[in-house]
Amino acid sequence: MKKKAIKLEKESYAEDLWQDIDKAQKIMRETKILKDQIGEFEDLRNKIEDLEVLIELSIEEEDYNVYKEIKEDFGKISKEAEDFKLSTLLSGEYDKNNAILSIHSGAGGLEAQDWAEMLLRMYKRWADQKNFQVTILDYLSDTEGGIKSVTMLIEGFNAYGYLKSEKGVHRLVRISPFDSSNKRHTSFASIDVYPELDDEIEVEINEPDLKIDTYRASGAGGQHVNTTDSAVRITHIPTGIMVQCQNERSQHSNRITAMRMLKAKLIQLQEEEHKEKIEDLQGKYTQIAWGSQIRSYIFHPYSLVKDHRTDVEVGDVNKVMDGDIDIFINEYLKQKAL
Repeated sequence: MKKKAIKLEKESYAEDLWQDIDKAQKIMRETKILKDQIGEFEDLRNKIEDLEVLIELSIEEEDYNVYKEIKEDFGKISKEAEDFKLSTLLSGEYDKNNAILSIHSGAGGLEAQDWAEMLLRMYKRWADQKNFQVTILDYLSDTEGGIKSVTMLIEGFNAYGYLKSEKGVHRLVRISPFDSSNKRHTSFASIDVYPELDDEIEVEINEPDLKIDTYRASGAGGQHVNTTDSAVRITHIPTGIMVQCQNERSQHSNRITAMRMLKAKLIQLQEEEHKEKIEDLQGKYTQIAWGSQIRSYIFHPYSLVKDHRTDVEVGDVNKVMDGDIDIFINEYLKQKAL
């Protein structure tokens, strides 16, 4: 009995130690983020001061050959200042968190699935430009081509704060490469975005409210793909929310990740519906409504991307598809801050 008591005491001590380590690591990460923000501000201030000196010297010496350099530097600094200002608007409780972004193709078969894959490429390009890390959590492809759905974790400071603006239905208009008659097609895909939550955040979920299924993983992955039922799908019966994960190497790990995803969605829905408890959430999870697109990407008969919430328009659709979506994100954040 004494040995058993000592063993339990050691296990409890070890658990407390790991919790203290996790807390210390979290404090260090937050400290680094604050130091980086201060460094970014000071660097921006130095650039502005250097540009002011260059302008004053060119006026005193009547040297107008540096006008082009001054104009270019002013444009770059203005954009940096705008980006920094926008980052200060992200004051929501979870804005600084990593983001979990899901893409679901709409009705239309191969055409819609190809559109979903194009959006996946666009967000991965955007994340690369921000030096954010992207991890695919779940991937459902189709034998004909394209993807039916994909869920990815995007890790980076303020990732959720920026990407929450992308939630909604995205519409594509183009001449379909899959139509031999060269007709114009309209396709839809829905984007869902929610924050990755820390393990410290507790969410009470009734076990009888969960339906847990396992299935064989598919798509690109490790050695367990297509060999074991390691993928996990969890459905929250009262709301109809469903999450799934097949990225991890074991069913246990996939279940843990899927539960984190479910908790994040439930907390997000709880806030949106102004409910006090998770148990008060009922009905189907229908926050993304088909037909109410937030943005249109038009390849034909002209090139245009238009955000229907902010009326921001960009004429170069290919540039946007290469990940240049900051103009839409920034305008959305500015309008929300008013």
